[in-house]
Amino acid sequence: MNRTVYRAFALLLWLALPLTALQYWQVWDKLPARMATHFNAANQPNGWMAPGESLRFILVLMAVMLAVFSVIAWIASRKSVNAGSWALLGLFYVSIAALVAVDKAILSFNVDGKPLNLGPWLVAVPVAVVILVVVFLLSQRGQAFPHSEILAEEVHSGRLWAVVLAAPVVGVLAAASRIPSGAAQAGLGLVALALLGAAALAWTGFHYVFTGSGVEVRSLGFRLRSIPAEQIKEYGAQGWNVVRGYGIRGVGSTRAYVWGNKVVHIRTTSGEVYLGHSDPERIVRDLDLVKGFVTRG
Repeated sequence: MNRTVYRAFALLLWLALPLTALQYWQVWDKLPARMATHFNAANQPNGWMAPGESLRFILVLMAVMLAVFSVIAWIASRKSVNAGSWALLGLFYVSIAALVAVDKAILSFNVDGKPLNLGPWLVAVPVAVVILVVVFLLSQRGQAFPHSEILAEEVHSGRLWAVVLAAPVVGVLAAASRIPSGAAQAGLGLVALALLGAAALAWTGFHYVFTGSGVEVRSLGFRLRSIPAEQIKEYGAQGWNVVRGYGIRGVGSTRAYVWGNKVVHIRTTSGEVYLGHSDPERIVRDLDLVKGFVTRG
């Protein structure tokens, strides 16, 4: 039932298409032959389209976004629906609502000359992303293990990715300094903080702690995941690629913690976990210790 409700709400997103078309239809006779469709940081128009061209552009853009969101929502609900899945759907709603609001503001500018006020949405989307990240990290964490002897510890970091993630921060802050809107500056500030947080995560890496109780995945002093030993069914080394992404990945009952192209795939009774490492065979040996297949020499 929970999965059915989730997918029903995902389908409701598609109502944004007829809603957008309705917005155009209501003011169609009032639109100029060349309407302003693009604006600079000072909300001054610097790009124009014919009404029909503008309508086709926004509908195609929205349809592509909705198609991508629908596929992701279907994957997120394929096995189970949790708080992370709902937070993801919430982000999709905020993103589509922002696009509809931007389109409505552009139409109002062209019909009534009303200045654009997109500040609230420039804050709402980054805030929704932050909420999604928090909920995503808290979901599927599992319970902390009782204190026990540490059998092994490993660290898997991505220093190159840290540099890549931190590099755009200067540009984002520079753009924020040129925008007169305080709300827009706040939104870009949140983007900069998110990039710095991701860079710090990549630089310090994922810390794997192996004990008799299972495996804990930590980063920046925060416990990301506990994998109880009794839930581990099988595991093995395999490759990873850029298409599957880096960092903390996965939806539903799947999670990946990876900054490189090698992982250990762990199948558990509650889902699947991927632990990245430059030498995955070391992770396999550490898991053998956890499962009691071998003993420390």
